[in-house]
Amino acid sequence: MAEKSTSEKKQAPKVPEGKSRYFRTRQMKPNEKGFVGYETIWEPFHKEAEYETPKRP
Repeated sequence: MAEKSTSEKKQAPKVPEGKSRYFRTRQMKPNEKGFVGYETIWEPFHKEAEYETPKRP
């Protein structure tokens, strides 16, 4: 078997975007050390209603 040289950077496998009820995860690009992080995007839990001033009595 041929050995890989240590100077070659190890490529992380491409991971598809993860979807859940409350958040999504996205794979980030590797940094200079080769670390691959994941970005978490939170979806809002509640819908915000626009504020209406109360009627005057």
